[in-house]
Amino acid sequence: MKAAVFHAPHQPLELVDVPTPEPKTGEVLVQVAGCGVCHTDLHYIDHGTPTFKPPPIILGHEVAGTVAEVGAGVTSLTAGARVLIPAVLSCGHCTLCRSGRENICENSQMLGNHIDGGYAEFVAVPAKDIVHMPDDVPLVEGSIIADAVTTPYHAVVRRGRVTPGDWVAVFGCGGVGLSLVQIASAVGGRVIAVDVKDAKLETAKRFGATAVFNAATTKKFDKEIRALSGGGVNVAFEAVGKAVTQEAALNSLITGGRLVLVGYSPETLPLNAGRVMFREIEVLGSLGCRPVDYPRAIEMVRQGHVRLLDLVTHRFPLERIADALDTLRGGDAIRVVVTP
Repeated sequence: MKAAVFHAPHQPLELVDVPTPEPKTGEVLVQVAGCGVCHTDLHYIDHGTPTFKPPPIILGHEVAGTVAEVGAGVTSLTAGARVLIPAVLSCGHCTLCRSGRENICENSQMLGNHIDGGYAEFVAVPAKDIVHMPDDVPLVEGSIIADAVTTPYHAVVRRGRVTPGDWVAVFGCGGVGLSLVQIASAVGGRVIAVDVKDAKLETAKRFGATAVFNAATTKKFDKEIRALSGGGVNVAFEAVGKAVTQEAALNSLITGGRLVLVGYSPETLPLNAGRVMFREIEVLGSLGCRPVDYPRAIEMVRQGHVRLLDLVTHRFPLERIADALDTLRGGDAIRVVVTP
């Protein structure tokens, strides 16, 4: 099969022929219809963030496709089934899994990080983690649900606990940020979106944002947010992964508000502990999504609460994986998908 293989940071992925994986007992072989291109992949390629499995490894963790073959012992799926593969696979038996927090499983395996991922024609994964895709959700664009929709769902519903009437600020209007805007709006939040690109802010308004601020041209925009929301937002989501936006998000909160960190960052969070204590501010991390919530996120797409086709702005064949990555680097794309 064809696959785009990662060998080392600061090197292009190599498109080569590799053996097609054979599904082991309890696994299925999925023919990849689409694989989302994520900034996490750029962390590995451009910034030297190490993968858990040393290279060579096939990257790509947002995968949808059809079951091509089932391994021994698999009875829940048959060849031809339309499926979505969760970005992170859980063990199901550790303390965190057994307490309903499979998204932070102690033994988690991430596609394109711990094991070979979806920048390939086929991928083999445990059948227990597979999620069925409805016939009216497209597989190519639907691949991004595996991370770019389910991660925001978990952040909004489980970690941010957004309820109708809440003021919500979303910092960063990339693929994850715009899904945060849509989902927070769908559950009744009044959403304020912040970015440095007017085009993305216009998209945020189409996706349900009540107001937008360009952080590059608006002085003291955190103060503007507090004024607009009557003293501060109830929940702020940071989807950029930079210390400066984390601090701005914290400053936008009302007393008793919640800051949810969604964007990955190796930087130290600028935090005034006394202010957090005195104002009872909650600072929460948010990672991935619980398996039980994948069908709920898919249903939000199916019902039109998340405008999937508008999120995927660029599609490339696997042979043009370099162009796909460059498009993501350029910053104008919302989500990019490759089609092996």
